[in-house]
Amino acid sequence: MSEGSELFETYEQEYAVLRDGLSKKFTSQIPSLSGEEKKTVIRAAERELEEADEIVEQMEMELYNLPQASRTRLQSKLREYKAELNQFKKDLKNSASKSGEREELLGGHTVLELDSTSMDQRARLLSGTDRLQDSSRRLQDSHRLALETESLGVGILGDLRSQREQIQHTRDTLFEADSSIDRATRTLKTMASR
Repeated sequence: MSEGSELFETYEQEYAVLRDGLSKKFTSQIPSLSGEEKKTVIRAAERELEEADEIVEQMEMELYNLPQASRTRLQSKLREYKAELNQFKKDLKNSASKSGEREELLGGHTVLELDSTSMDQRARLLSGTDRLQDSSRRLQDSHRLALETESLGVGILGDLRSQREQIQHTRDTLFEADSSIDRATRTLKTMASR
């Protein structure tokens, strides 16, 4: 045998170990487990499947280094390995989706537990909704009151401006009257002294 075919055989031995492990996981372990244990085994199967995929890719690259006669014989094995990997990938997808759907649906609870739990959650949700609506109502009332207060403040500021203008006008009139009185007083003093 050439050096290349020995390397191919090494890859085959590694693949066989992974294939046996994957087969055991999909036929006996995953179907009998549930919850976190099942998820852990599925994750391990994913890692092993990735590793097996890499080994098959290495085998495929190694084929190009082999003589034509060996290459033809080993290509049929490689096709068989790829078909097995595809089946494992389908099994993994089915196992993961079944596990995920059931866990998502039941959340790990029995139907009776689910009913009482969902009723408690529904009651809490309704209570929270009522509190939220009450808070929204109070917030709208506060907003309306703030707008009324702002409108009232604008009116008061307008009145104050008007009163300020009146006071300034009155002060100007008093200054003019005071100045007229001063002139009249001076005029009277001048007349009295003549």
